[in-house]
Amino acid sequence: MQEDQLITGLRAKEKQTVDYLYEKYSRALFAVISRVINDHDIAEEVFHDAFVKIIRRIDSYDESKGRLYTWMANVCRNAAIDKTRSKEFSKGSKTNTIDNYVYGLEGASGTAEAVDGIGVKELITALNEEQRFVVECIYFKGYTHSEISEEFEIPLGTVKSRIRAALGVLKKNINQI
Repeated sequence: MQEDQLITGLRAKEKQTVDYLYEKYSRALFAVISRVINDHDIAEEVFHDAFVKIIRRIDSYDESKGRLYTWMANVCRNAAIDKTRSKEFSKGSKTNTIDNYVYGLEGASGTAEAVDGIGVKELITALNEEQRFVVECIYFKGYTHSEISEEFEIPLGTVKSRIRAALGVLKKNINQI
């Protein structure tokens, strides 16, 4: 199914289109959430809520601003980040770290293949090590600029400068994929 057909079907609330969307994208979207939330059960709950949100808010998707997958991935990532910032989540995971889980999950869930399929891996390799680190922290792990600054003892201005520089490199290289 082509992207424009998928969008039209979703806006028309066609069941077979929703089923196709789930079958085609659920694994990659769940992986986006799992990069932020290491608890499988909570990640599933967030995925379900985000998937419903995608279906309900498809009319807010603007084709001129980017591809459908990018919009859906942002909905999922934002839902995961919102969950990690909630009081209920932060009380239960004060001592947990997601580093080992995130990188272990990549092979087990097919995240690496999903990221390869959308070209993110190639884009990120164009960044220098410092830029890649802050991009991974913000977009894949859900950190805020301030959290990176405090936790890794990097001045806040430096974090913001690295993100700005990384976004410039990514913008320049996005059309090459």
